[in-house]
Amino acid sequence: MNQATGKLITGGETIDFELSRSALQARRNVKWNQYEADVLPAFVAEMDFAVAAPIQTAIERIVRDGDYGYPQRDGKRVDAAVAAAFIARMKTHYGWDVSPDLVVPISDLVQGTFAPILAFSDPGDGVILQTPNYPPFREAITTTERRLISLPMRDDGTRHVFDFGELAPAACKDARIFVLCNPQNPTGRVFRRDELLAIARFVIEHDLIVVSDEIHSDLVYAGHRHIPFASLGPDVAARTVTLNSATKSFNIPGLRCAVLAFGSDALRARFHKRIPARLLGGCNIIGVDATVAAWMESQPWLDAVMAHLTKARDLVTEVLRTEVSDVRFHVPEATYLAWLDCRAIKQTGSAFQFFHDQARIAFSAGETFDPACAGFVRLNFATSMPILREILDRVVGSVKQTA
Repeated sequence: MNQATGKLITGGETIDFELSRSALQARRNVKWNQYEADVLPAFVAEMDFAVAAPIQTAIERIVRDGDYGYPQRDGKRVDAAVAAAFIARMKTHYGWDVSPDLVVPISDLVQGTFAPILAFSDPGDGVILQTPNYPPFREAITTTERRLISLPMRDDGTRHVFDFGELAPAACKDARIFVLCNPQNPTGRVFRRDELLAIARFVIEHDLIVVSDEIHSDLVYAGHRHIPFASLGPDVAARTVTLNSATKSFNIPGLRCAVLAFGSDALRARFHKRIPARLLGGCNIIGVDATVAAWMESQPWLDAVMAHLTKARDLVTEVLRTEVSDVRFHVPEATYLAWLDCRAIKQTGSAFQFFHDQARIAFSAGETFDPACAGFVRLNFATSMPILREILDRVVGSVKQTA
């Protein structure tokens, strides 16, 4: 890393981790345009870094050639190219074998959450969700008139854990689906094998379909390991739909390309009885080539990003634990997100509103992850070190003013 420029050269590629605030504000994205110019954004989950060179090259090739027609790759539908890249990555990084016939590319991971809920349950049925959790999951359950069954993620003093003993047997009577987010958003947990096996035993006992969102699987820190839920065995795979995408790890969320991976032919057939393939749509040509370039060619970029994120995570940990005792959190095991417990701060209203008004920072509001979490915020620390230091300085200053 060149300390003067904030740029890292790896594998012949220069990665800029220090994009200026003015350059970021010039982007036409939600993160840098939703709030007033003096508000530092640390909410929506995307990174303030340039994308990997292979991704940029793939996009530029399409634009240069004006290649905007119905896409085909190597004489096949582009679905096959996305599926092949996904399968190769799962095998190489996680030792998980996925059949190409069971991978369905789609345009969006949120769409990929709604579809299995519609396919495998009816209005009034229960859907179990670990809480707090990614807001669209709650929306997918409630707007389709399913019954949300909350499985709380409890803070045990060292990490957030879950206990199936907290679920009343009556609450699970009409449950049909278990929504798993692993690595977990917003707590940053990477569930250990024993925890995943506990979930497996539970869903088999209660005959539940598992919708497993694993979009953060490539953003796991040293000392932890992601285990695809469907890789636990044939009985588990047969009831699991895995959701994944390169958009989060490789910073291309606007390109809309994701996959559903079914654990068995029977599960896929059951899904398509209710959700026709035409209803799912498909990936756009730019998203396809960017995704393939990400999963097949951009690992050196991701390695450099993870090194930067590790330093950013360490800075967050150092500052909050030494200077702001009223803000508690556990060091995330994955993701570039920190779940901050701000309930000890002397404030009125939500933690989000406090930091927005007093520090001019826009975090993700805790109550959007769980209505009971208004005293929490989610911090996105995937930005340059100067911007992150300013965010942390503002946090420290605003909290100390309440003491």
